[in-house]
Amino acid sequence: MKKIYILLGLVALSTSSCEDYLNTEPIQKIAIEQYYTDEQGITNALAGVYDPLGSEKLYGSQLWWQLDSATDEGYYARNTLVAGTMVYNFDFTAVNVSDFWFNLYDGINRANDLIAHIDLPQMDETQRQQILGEALFLRGYYHFLLVSHFGDVPLRLTPTTSPNNVQIARTPAKDVYAQILKDMTDAEGKVSATKPNYSSRVYKTVVQGVLARVCLQMAGYPLNDTSKYNEALSWSKKVIDSGQHSLNVSFQTTAPAGKPTNYYDVVNPSNGVTTNNAYRQVFITEASDTYDTNELMWEADFKARGGGYNEGGRVGNNIGITFQPVASSPLFGTYCWGFIKGTGKLFRAYDATGADLRRDWALTTYTINNSTAVKNNLAKTIQYGRDCGKWRREYEINLSGDQNYTAINFPILRYADVLLMYAEAENQVNGPTAAAQAAVNQVRRRGYGRTDVSAPYLLSDAATTTAVAGGKAAFQLFIEDERMRELCFEGLRRMDLIRWNKFVTTMKAVSDDMAASPTTGPLTSGNQQYGALAGKNVFANGNKFLLFPIPSLEMASNPLIKQENQNPGY
Repeated sequence: MKKIYILLGLVALSTSSCEDYLNTEPIQKIAIEQYYTDEQGITNALAGVYDPLGSEKLYGSQLWWQLDSATDEGYYARNTLVAGTMVYNFDFTAVNVSDFWFNLYDGINRANDLIAHIDLPQMDETQRQQILGEALFLRGYYHFLLVSHFGDVPLRLTPTTSPNNVQIARTPAKDVYAQILKDMTDAEGKVSATKPNYSSRVYKTVVQGVLARVCLQMAGYPLNDTSKYNEALSWSKKVIDSGQHSLNVSFQTTAPAGKPTNYYDVVNPSNGVTTNNAYRQVFITEASDTYDTNELMWEADFKARGGGYNEGGRVGNNIGITFQPVASSPLFGTYCWGFIKGTGKLFRAYDATGADLRRDWALTTYTINNSTAVKNNLAKTIQYGRDCGKWRREYEINLSGDQNYTAINFPILRYADVLLMYAEAENQVNGPTAAAQAAVNQVRRRGYGRTDVSAPYLLSDAATTTAVAGGKAAFQLFIEDERMRELCFEGLRRMDLIRWNKFVTTMKAVSDDMAASPTTGPLTSGNQQYGALAGKNVFANGNKFLLFPIPSLEMASNPLIKQENQNPGY
């Protein structure tokens, strides 16, 4: 369940922008200086800074469902959808783009409020500096999501106190990135060095891991500041050297009370029925609303609806194995709309024999009958249209919960990602060294079912060795594919493709592949040609969709951003 991050009503009112909810004068007014009177007030304000992360406009739904979902990994699974961000046919009036923009600036403004008033209360100085560090990091992170999606954006470093200081021109991206690095680097020296037993709060190694992500983004397109590979290498190595994190290599096999004995069994069309494995367990852990901070370093943390709280997300509902039952099932819970399906390219990226166990978890091996809640196994030859199966509602604690909202957490930073970022940065700086290979092989060995990821395993290591033999460029391509295999559907692929300067060409290739997919058979194996639409639209518009447009609502209220300042193509 959520820890300190259930937003209090008072925090929401004191940190959000002013609106006239009633046409009367309030009976009481609390100045913001009166609110920041003690450590509890500061802590509550910090909860408000975190809160936008779990909004449906961000990790609660839209970022991985609508904004960044259409890549070479997956596509929007509705053949009637011909307009919207999910198929790259939208303009600057798109509501979800506007929601994304204003949600991030809401988080920035909350952070600015807290930073501006951090010295008001008398409190323990260590706690004050830790809270300040978290606020600085979150301000930097919200700016990072903005600049990586919109390019030049207004840099906001002071609280919005009146209509007069909301009008800011677009700041050059390189300057925004410079401030992000400053905020996060300052934060790294202030936040707690101790890893907590839950993953919704930022601490030192999380800041270091995200700094590696920021530096890799800067090293690639469009900034192409290749000096940042060295910094990405340094930050990711700090996480590894901390000794606080490791890949999960354990898994549950004994069914919980009241569950069938085959609760953890999942049909693998290549190898028959298989029991649970460590890669699956990462996402079962998220679905069961528990924590593994060794691997799941930072998550958007959700709580099942009920008890007066409304903190659920759409993980496992908008994305997951399609199930729209006549009645709630004791095995599979309530609804999953299954809006995202995997591409044939993703299916083929894995070992063709099924030895890479990640494939048959990330891409479902069965459908579920809505009336009988019976699993119908898919043939192993089916490449196109498998649902994303990473988060499955059958592993929720509360199967009778809300139809559309779940307590399933969403990973913002996993240790597997840190290992792959380290391997990429090391390869860019020093070539495919033994250290780079070892980092990749840890991830691959776990994917192939090994519980000792430090020991050589020929079946998984052979492909790494072959890629290394091809040199730096070949190993880079191998890492790019490995990121897809390991991190698919986690909201990272679109930005990866953009920084590698491969987004347009890759979307064209996957569009051509989807257009040639089978036209016969069950829905999950054929009739998926509509999945080509997003790539087709990207290729037809050149570089237009590398950035989102500045929202029309921002332009209408901010005269310092005019039409000539809009991103190209909009």
